[in-house]
Amino acid sequence: MTLPRILMASLLMFSLPACAQSTAPAPAKKPAAAPAAPGDAAIRQSLMNVVPNVKITAIRPSPLAGIKEVVVDGQILYVSNDGKLLFQGSIIDLNTRTNLTEASEAGERRVILAAVPAAQKISFAPAKPKYRVTVFTDIDCGYCRKLHEHMAEYNKLGIAVDYLFFPRAGIGSESFQKAVNVWCAPDRKVAMTSSKAGKTLPKKNCSNFVTADYALGQKIGVDGTPAVYATNGAQIGGYLTPTDMLKALEKQNK
Repeated sequence: MTLPRILMASLLMFSLPACAQSTAPAPAKKPAAAPAAPGDAAIRQSLMNVVPNVKITAIRPSPLAGIKEVVVDGQILYVSNDGKLLFQGSIIDLNTRTNLTEASEAGERRVILAAVPAAQKISFAPAKPKYRVTVFTDIDCGYCRKLHEHMAEYNKLGIAVDYLFFPRAGIGSESFQKAVNVWCAPDRKVAMTSSKAGKTLPKKNCSNFVTADYALGQKIGVDGTPAVYATNGAQIGGYLTPTDMLKALEKQNK
């Protein structure tokens, strides 16, 4: 369960359901809290009263008067200036039909995903890619397998796919072990393709990024797989056909 959801659950005294994923807390090291700005102390104190270890990375103006936009682990909450009222949801600009909350979260994801080193990814890329996407994937996910079946077509269209693992059943699950088996294989790309085709790989253990990937996915709000992100941080899918993915990426780059 992501920290914003834990926060809401603590406030409302019930657990918010996860969508096709484990609700185990992410074990990743969380970012340090941002320094308090004048007027932000009430907001920080109110949130810490509910979740003492809450890590607030930013407090900034929102489109609504009297309401601040609060970034908690890469996700957006809205809190009144006096710290008494909390809102969780999307703000929509009705004139442009733009989801302003999603735009803010995309900006947070862009920074987070850009910091992931190439060594942490399993990449399938053409020689000269026009676009890159980050895909959080689960070996046992049907739509993840369907996406991988079209990998040659994505690459032919100039789309590079950088995989990170997100075993939906959580750390220590069978899907988690399958991801580790892929990572520890001599050729990870071959192992990824074989495993997604339903082949059973030899069980292996080695130093790997699967836990880190899973924690990263929870941090940015992944709630199902495949979760596809453009380089600007916008989530463009779910499963997309090669043609639809290209159209979505072209739209993001207009």
